[in-house]
Amino acid sequence: MKQLLSLFFLVPAFYGCIMAQDPVQLKYAGEITPETAKSHLSILASAAFEGRGTGEPGGEKAAAYIAEEFEKLGLTGPVNGSYFQPVKLTRTLFDVRDFTIDGKPFANGKDFYFVGSGPETAINANEIVFIGYGISDDKYDDLAGIDIVGKVVLVLSEDEPKDAQGNSLITGTDTPSEWVTSRTKRLQNITAKNPKLIIAVSSTIQESLERFGNRLTQPRIALEESGTSPAAATTGTPVANISTEMADLLLARAKTSVAKLTGKIGDTRKPQSKTYKTRLKTTFGAVTEPFTSDNVLGYLEGSDLKDELLVITAHHDHEGNQNGIIFFGADDNGSGTTGVLEIARAFAKAKADGHGPRRSILFMTVTAEEKGLLGSNYYSRHPIFPLENTVVNLNTDMIGRIDDKHLRGNHNYVHTIGSDKLSSELKVINENANATYTHMELDYMYDDPKDPMRIYYRSDQYNFAKHGIPVIFYFSGLHPDYHTPADTVDKINFEMLAKRARLVFHTAWEIANRDKRLVVDSNKE
Repeated sequence: MKQLLSLFFLVPAFYGCIMAQDPVQLKYAGEITPETAKSHLSILASAAFEGRGTGEPGGEKAAAYIAEEFEKLGLTGPVNGSYFQPVKLTRTLFDVRDFTIDGKPFANGKDFYFVGSGPETAINANEIVFIGYGISDDKYDDLAGIDIVGKVVLVLSEDEPKDAQGNSLITGTDTPSEWVTSRTKRLQNITAKNPKLIIAVSSTIQESLERFGNRLTQPRIALEESGTSPAAATTGTPVANISTEMADLLLARAKTSVAKLTGKIGDTRKPQSKTYKTRLKTTFGAVTEPFTSDNVLGYLEGSDLKDELLVITAHHDHEGNQNGIIFFGADDNGSGTTGVLEIARAFAKAKADGHGPRRSILFMTVTAEEKGLLGSNYYSRHPIFPLENTVVNLNTDMIGRIDDKHLRGNHNYVHTIGSDKLSSELKVINENANATYTHMELDYMYDDPKDPMRIYYRSDQYNFAKHGIPVIFYFSGLHPDYHTPADTVDKINFEMLAKRARLVFHTAWEIANRDKRLVVDSNKE
């Protein structure tokens, strides 16, 4: 049954035109092997590389390793002779120097967590405005007649007022209102009224702190050129997310509690917004420092069409070392980085043997993808080669695992995302390469413009696509170890990693050697 099921899933791979295999192309694709891939990835995702965090020693080690490999392959350093393109970044830490309630100190990231921006601010408050659920609706309004400008407010950040039967006072049914289902509606309603500080109460704070650790309080990284320094900006009211126990301490002087206030709202079906005496002292603000982290570039010059360029990318960064816990990032994206190194070796060997590409190829691993596609964004703003001469970007991001969708079905697959969004030819070339050489199921589920994950926009190829450059994003999909310390080398399927990298190689070979440049003839969502 399993064999028949696998054969059934292979059928879509042969929809393209199957052509005779080119023995030269096949020979150099053979340079890409599970064994050599494992050799690279076992280094990149080792403890010595400490999760390859942006701006951290492990990230610098990864960049140095990749540059050394490019040099060994005989690739040229195209950045004034260097393999490194320094990306100018800023690191902004929202520093909470103290936070005490009635003289009792609490620690940001341990007892609660702050979200905010703006300059240093000191608060020494003797009162706090309780604003219930922070809802302003025709049927129920916590903020009616309440002035909170410049005040410290306490809000219940979950649930909504209900009657004795458990029905929402807003919807009149057991279906929650938009005030619950929207992640931002409540906060936007409160910040529009300009309080000085929002203290948001939730019963799940400790669970969030345990699950996400210092990711809730780690510095925010941005491109230096992206605009006003976050330390000077005031983009919104800061929010301190606290536990119910901390909120009860804030309310203790008034001899009340969160449970008593929510109970009263439920019993009366009316808001209980009111100013209460308390003692709260805190100092907080954003601190920003500039730093650089490198994209790594290796250039293989073409022959008669060398002014035209293919760019083959992956991001080499991951989540680093967090409080002594290493996020190894074997699949995300040690696997894609390994794929780029393997493909580079195949093309370099072909050129050394007299079978080099007609068009030039730039192999590039980028930094700070995990921080918002920053390395590729920087390259697109400061390209080493003109973007108008860039024919295609083939991007590998997570190509080493079997995702939840395929785990109990066909493992011989790859998601190919965005292949026809800008060029109808590119999708056909990729399908033909697969039908002729690699014989995988090509899964297009993420090409759906209604894809709730919006995967097409979440990796580095998008920073090329937004400039009208055709792209394909090669992806093996999400799995339970995604962005956890459990994303380790022992779980990588090296046979599939190598096969997926070979598909990128075959597609790149055709694009690099065909007579005509890829057409750009569509603009799909």
